[in-house]
Amino acid sequence: MPESFLGDLSQVKLFDVLKPLFTAKKTGRVNIHGKEKGEICLDRGDVIHSRTNHFLGENAFFTIMGWKDGRITFEPETLPREKTIPITTEQLLLNWSSRKQEFEKIREVIPSSHTLFRLSLQRDGREKNISADQWNVLALCNGMKTITEIAASLEWEEYKVLKTVYQLLRMGLLERGEDRNVTRKKTVKENFFAILEMELKRVMGPVAPFVIDDRLVEFGESRISFPQERALLFVEALSEEVPNPLKRSEFLEEAMKVLSL
Repeated sequence: MPESFLGDLSQVKLFDVLKPLFTAKKTGRVNIHGKEKGEICLDRGDVIHSRTNHFLGENAFFTIMGWKDGRITFEPETLPREKTIPITTEQLLLNWSSRKQEFEKIREVIPSSHTLFRLSLQRDGREKNISADQWNVLALCNGMKTITEIAASLEWEEYKVLKTVYQLLRMGLLERGEDRNVTRKKTVKENFFAILEMELKRVMGPVAPFVIDDRLVEFGESRISFPQERALLFVEALSEEVPNPLKRSEFLEEAMKVLSL
């Protein structure tokens, strides 16, 4: 069967494109053609395989889900020769969500992939054990290379470099070559997202936490430091994800009660 065009990542989010394929239990291959080529294969709505130019399986899926450009097409009834993702799709999405949350923590310390890092002076005199990966990153952190450039030099995905730099910063082996002032804003209450997730699950089912996390990435915020001044906009954005008008109204009504508290 011929390929069908599903959208462009410059205009739509890949998760939004995949959701109806999961729900309708489709079988086939999702192709992404951009700066790189990637594929995600489904068997009756379950993700069973993913590949990019450099990665296979879960790593490929996580990499593709972070892409911001590329043409998305779907080839129905096309199955791969190999199954590279043995876990359930629910577990895969949970792993992706966990990785995104970890990424948000890293972004609070490393706001940009263009930030420069350099070796820091060791004044405590303590010995520190580091892995081979950490050593490779240390060797390239000369105050002149960005995260993106280090990833290219090592032929790693950018997330791996970000995570390693984050570890080295926490160990005190690196320091930022460039700094920026962060203005502290009043954040939402601790139970804000727990209640939102519960209410959204009532109208959307188990996909709710992934929808919330996806919107958080779009807003460029994290759960632990979400500004109160953007809470109403966030609730309205979540309501747009609810296809049933009646259920959308129910969600908005309950969410507004949370905001009023």
